[in-house]
Amino acid sequence: MSDVVTGEAVVVEVRVAQLPSRAAALLIDIAVQLVTLFGASFVVGALAFTADEALLTMIYIALTVLVLVGYPVIFETLSRGRSLGKLALGLRVVSDDGSPERFRQALFRGLAGVLEFWTLSGAPALISSLISEKGKRLGDIFAGTIVISERGPRQYGPPLEMPPQLAAWAATLELSRLPEGIAATARQYLTRWHDLSPAVQHEMGARIATEMSAFVSPPPPPGVPPFAYLTAVLAERRRRDHARLAFQAGAPQRPAPTTPMPYPPPHQQAPYPPQQAPHPYQQTQASHPPPPHPRAPYPPQPSHPVPAPTAAPPASQPPATAPGPTSGGFVPPA
Repeated sequence: MSDVVTGEAVVVEVRVAQLPSRAAALLIDIAVQLVTLFGASFVVGALAFTADEALLTMIYIALTVLVLVGYPVIFETLSRGRSLGKLALGLRVVSDDGSPERFRQALFRGLAGVLEFWTLSGAPALISSLISEKGKRLGDIFAGTIVISERGPRQYGPPLEMPPQLAAWAATLELSRLPEGIAATARQYLTRWHDLSPAVQHEMGARIATEMSAFVSPPPPPGVPPFAYLTAVLAERRRRDHARLAFQAGAPQRPAPTTPMPYPPPHQQAPYPPQQAPHPYQQTQASHPPPPHPRAPYPPQPSHPVPAPTAAPPASQPPATAPGPTSGGFVPPA
């Protein structure tokens, strides 16, 4: 595993591709290139009796450049970092910040590959991969890329728990238009929530909640913090997925909560307007989230009993660093 810092200053763990898997992917790509090159040469050789010798030489050179350089560049550009060998082994080339590979980077890697693999038999790539902490060859160093593995086990942490105050509201959500990318971004934000500063917690949460609210309806009750809104949406989405799978498997379907909502009906206006208008998650001062209200606006639901408070830790143990419940009794993600 290796840490990648995205353009939004978020540290993301990625699984760096190991040398054996990269070597196997390279052998597949070389085999495809050699078969393509020999097949094209055979076709061109059949025209040797009818074409000029200089023209045939130019065609051979163009085919060689197209196969050796154009093959990795075209495939990695169109497939966002995957050649045929990498696709078979579950590998992908990404930028150092985790963004998809660009054409300029694919071109640098393709030109460097001619020198590393076809001219020097792969010796520079092997030495560079063994020395580099992230297994980079010379083409990756020049292009600013890294090869990652996409088939490793994904660790999402503990499952998200539905906030009891939002259970009835979440049962009425329309989630069919929610893109998978926004849901994955929200889950990653909730996983890294405790690693962020309070200002970044609120700012990123408000931005992700604003994007999600454009695809989810109805809007949440007033005063719901961003992390509680995202947690409720993802938990309800997971509950519906499990219910659908259970229904397809013939198991009894878990009924949705039908407890009446203890708050007024949602407003018609989206709670997260565009950036030109302030939304409820936008702070007037970018230092910390708004202070908690003296009274919880959303008391616990009768159908969802509140667990008994745990005993205070002994005096010898250091105090817990995780923040406590916020306004409305919403507990931050674990």
